Amino acid sequence: MFEVKNLNFKYPKNKESTIKGITFHMKDGEILGLLGPSGVGKSTTQKILIKLLSRYDGEVLYRGKDLKTYGKDFYQDIGVGFEMPVHFSKLTAEENLSFFKKLYKVNGDTDHLLKQVGLYEDRNKKINEYSKGMKVRLNFVRALLNNPKVLFLDEPTNGLDPKNARIMKEMVKTFQKKGGTVLLTTHLMNDVDELCDRVAFMVDGKIAEIDTPKNLKIKHGKREVAVEYKEDNSVKKGTFNLDNLGKNEEFLEIIKSKEIITMHSKETSLDDIFIKVTGVKEDE
Repeated sequence: MFEVKNLNFKYPKNKESTIKGITFHMKDGEILGLLGPSGVGKSTTQKILIKLLSRYDGEVLYRGKDLKTYGKDFYQDIGVGFEMPVHFSKLTAEENLSFFKKLYKVNGDTDHLLKQVGLYEDRNKKINEYSKGMKVRLNFVRALLNNPKVLFLDEPTNGLDPKNARIMKEMVKTFQKKGGTVLLTTHLMNDVDELCDRVAFMVDGKIAEIDTPKNLKIKHGKREVAVEYKEDNSVKKGTFNLDNLGKNEEFLEIIKSKEIITMHSKETSLDDIFIKVTGVKEDE
């Protein structure tokens, strides 16, 4: 869907480049997570891919064709959910959507989308009466109102309660199942774990690592299994190497004769990988 080759970008007033020779691709129908601490170039990369920034060096191809050669029709293909929702606050949700619908040749069923995100009953309320979470949900509806082929989502569940965050994530999955492609930027690693087929970690304008969440966990985790079990009215723990586990007599004796409480492989979390790869905690 997108192919990025040796992409460089420098803002006019900056001494250093924000994007420093990154190369990656987005497969048709995949959800790609673009991760990293603030200021490493995630938003700039996204702005280049949605044609908000054009003075870059390198090559960006969309469906095999140079992105710079596309005109306004390109925007018919994409939906964008910015981190900070921007709406006309003195208009209702319905009036906001009606306005933006006029910008596109094709419109989705916004009544259905409003019902999915739980805003249909509030569609005639002015936006200045909406809570932050309601604005975030309306922002998501707006990103989908033109039936896009590609979704660019920046912190799509930020500020949502668990129930509404779950609804949004299920809608993203449904969009993918129908053939849609998604570029997701977020600091919520649970969202990444649930949604992304591959993740790219950015550090200082470069891509430090890109792979599937599973492969990254295997690479950065320990090949061990931890077991909690009951013995003599107490809880005991054991850790065993995964290599030749089936021949480990101590492990086999435990699972044969003890009451197992928990047992899990000691793969690392995406939060730990984020910190290890970028050197920064997610909230910094």
